[in-house]
Amino acid sequence: MEEYSSRSRLALAGLLGPVTLIGGVFFLVPLTIMAIYSLLEPGLYGGVEWSFYPDNFGRVLGWADGRNEEFDPVYLAIILRSFKLAAITVLSTLLLCYPVAFWVARQSRRMRNFCLFLITLPFFTSLIVRLYAWVLLLRPSGFINASLQGMGVIEQPLDLIYNEVAVLIGMTYIFIPYMFLPIYASVEKLDRHLLEASADLGASRWQGFWRVTLPMTLPGVAAGAMLVFIPSLGNFIVPSLLGGARVLMIGNLIEQQFLAARNWPFGSALAMLLMALVFICLLLQVFVQSRARMKAARQ
Repeated sequence: MEEYSSRSRLALAGLLGPVTLIGGVFFLVPLTIMAIYSLLEPGLYGGVEWSFYPDNFGRVLGWADGRNEEFDPVYLAIILRSFKLAAITVLSTLLLCYPVAFWVARQSRRMRNFCLFLITLPFFTSLIVRLYAWVLLLRPSGFINASLQGMGVIEQPLDLIYNEVAVLIGMTYIFIPYMFLPIYASVEKLDRHLLEASADLGASRWQGFWRVTLPMTLPGVAAGAMLVFIPSLGNFIVPSLLGGARVLMIGNLIEQQFLAARNWPFGSALAMLLMALVFICLLLQVFVQSRARMKAARQ
C-alpha cells in the first residue's frame, strides 16, 4: 500500500513538474521582477536606479513626497473608469448571452453544434482585424453613418467612435464567447424536470426562474463574469483603436509608461496595483460562492 502511494506521488510529481516549471519560469519570475522594479527609482533616461523608492505607489495612492513625485487623482479616475467599463461589459455580455444560451440549448444537436461553431468562429480571426472592421463601421464616413445618411435618417454623421460607447461595443463584441460558453455549459446541464416540478407545485414562470433556473445557472454566470471582467479591466487594444485619446484605461496607462514614458518602475507599480485589484475580485468571488454553498447545504 505504501509502495503504491509512493508510486502515485511520483507519477503526480512527474505530471505536474513540467507545468510547475513552465509556470515558475514564465509567470513567477517576470512577476517577481516587476514587483522589484515597482519599488525602485526610475532612471533619468529610462530603466531603473537601484534604490528603494515607494513613491511610485504614492503617485496613485496618495503618499508621494511632493518633491520628486506628486499625488495625482487622475490615476484613480482612470482606474475607476476601467472598473466601470469592465463592469458594464460584463453586464452587456450577460444580457446578450443568457437568453441566447437557453435558445441554443433547446435546439437540435446539429443546430447546437453549428451555433457553438459560430460563437467560437471569431477566435480564428486576428483581434486587430476584427477591431479595424469596427473602425470602418463606426467612423464618420463608415458604413453605419453612410447608410443612415443615405436613407435620410440623419443629416450629419453621428459621433460613434473614439468615445466610451465605442469601447463598450468593441469589448462586448470581443468577450461574448467568454461569457456565453460557461453559461451554456450550466444551462445544458439544467434539469428540466425541476422546472416541471416547480410548476406542478404552483410556481409561476418567474418564481421557477428565480428559485430554480437562476441558482442552478449561477456558477456559469459567475465564471463568465470573471472571464470577462479580468481581461476587460486590463484591456488596452480596444481603447487604443476605438477610444483614441479620449478613453484612457489602466492598460493604456501601463503601456504608455513602459513604451512612451520609459518609466518602468511606475508602470510596474500600476501593473502590481492592477493585479492586486484582480486578486481581491477573485477572493470576493470565492467568498461569495463558498457562502452560497454553505447556505444551500443548510437548506
